[in-house]
Amino acid sequence: YSPCIAHGYDLGDMASHAKMAMETGYWPLYRFDPGREHHGDHALHLDSRKPTRTFSEFAMTEARFSMLARTNPTVADELMTLAQQDIDDRWHLYEQMVNVERTARFGILDEEVD
Repeated sequence: YSPCIAHGYDLGDMASHAKMAMETGYWPLYRFDPGREHHGDHALHLDSRKPTRTFSEFAMTEARFSMLARTNPTVADELMTLAQQDIDDRWHLYEQMVNVERTARFGILDEEVD
C-alpha cells in the first residue's frame, strides 16, 4: 500500500495505516510462487489473516473518503457498502484460490517431468 499526501493523514503513520488497510482486506498480503508446487505446496499463499476491521473504519481515516461522507453521506454510505461487499467477495475468492491445484499431471510421473 503506497499512500500519498493527498490521502490526508500523517505520512509518518504510514506503517500503521498500511497495517490497517491489510486488516480490512482492502489491501491483502499474499505470495504467489509457482516453485512451491514442485515441493507439493500450493503456489498461492495468503499472508494476511481474515479481515478483522471494516473498510469504512479504515476509509474514514483518509481525507478522500471522509470528505465524501461529509458532503454526500447517502452516496458515501452506499459506496462504503459496495466497497465492503467487494472486499468480502475478493477475500472469499482468495481463500478458494489458495487451494487450487494448478498443475495438470495427465498421468506423467514427477520423475519424468524433471
